Amino acid sequence: MPKQTKRPVVLSAMLAVLFLSPLIGGLTLAATSVSETRADFHRLLDRPKVPLEATSSTQSAGPITLERGRFHSEANQTVPFAIVKPAAAKGALPTVIVLHGTGGNKEDVEELCGPLTERGMLCMAIDARYHGDRIPGGADGSEQYEEAVIRAWHEKDASKQQHPFYYDTVFDLWRTVDYLQSRKDVDSQRIGMIGISMGGIETWLAAATDERIKVAVPAIAVQSFRWSLESGQWQGRASTIGRAHQVAAKELGEPTVNAKAVRALWDKIIPGIMDEFDCPNMLRAIAPRPLLILSSDNDPNNPLGGAKLAFAAAEDAYRSAKAGDRLKIDVARGVGHSVTNEQWDMAFEWLARWLKQ
Repeated sequence: MPKQTKRPVVLSAMLAVLFLSPLIGGLTLAATSVSETRADFHRLLDRPKVPLEATSSTQSAGPITLERGRFHSEANQTVPFAIVKPAAAKGALPTVIVLHGTGGNKEDVEELCGPLTERGMLCMAIDARYHGDRIPGGADGSEQYEEAVIRAWHEKDASKQQHPFYYDTVFDLWRTVDYLQSRKDVDSQRIGMIGISMGGIETWLAAATDERIKVAVPAIAVQSFRWSLESGQWQGRASTIGRAHQVAAKELGEPTVNAKAVRALWDKIIPGIMDEFDCPNMLRAIAPRPLLILSSDNDPNNPLGGAKLAFAAAEDAYRSAKAGDRLKIDVARGVGHSVTNEQWDMAFEWLARWLKQ
């Protein structure tokens, strides 16, 4: 299975998080409503839409059809994709978007498409920003990704501020859904998403802010950024882009990467991630759509203490929506930052159950 690996937030959004709602599992959630949270996130990321101008080529190999191509998400960004579907399929199919982790690429997760196509679904994998074929000649792991984060850290012009750490790929995911809805072989009312690690974070961010995503499966990605920072358990998450954190610490005059440097970097490149856009608050925006959370009890990137706060927030939201059967949380025991084979099987069955009804 795969390795685990102009846009300022408006003042009203920042003021909103100063007034907090009641405790959920010991964590206060932002007082903004679900609709306000979605609107605030879109205000942060929205940019002019351009024609998709998709191009692709197709080949068949036995029981599957493989299509590779690109579409435009914005004027200077094209999104490389791979689509796998049953060769004998007719009509519009339930569809799953599959997302890789830090330093990976769409090829890393293509193997997840086999079990999905066997269940009669179309599967689409994309390269995240600064990953895979989005770098001429192919990305060198996470090197170009970290360079983009460092450039964003150095940006002085708020109108040019980019958010390469998770957020900009979420914009690409909204455009991915636009593209899928333009295809005759996709059932636009049955689109799901599964992501691992970085891709899992992008999954819960995208599903929270785009209701066209009908089923979500974030794998080893659910946590509380705020809790991890305040509890001194930020090291695993920071290590995913360690060089960027080191640059921030040095330029702030800190002797080493510490909570001060982490907070400063996160506030600049993923604003709101410790308040309105933190995972516990965003998960409630997915309810009542089916949500399967795959976690592990010894994951340094997603410490269990913070993850439990996100679980509690999700449980509260699904209970309030009277949709308890649409939420499932599985925590693998004695496991670090990885997904077990049993959890992958659980994910495939969950997606088929809710997308093929």
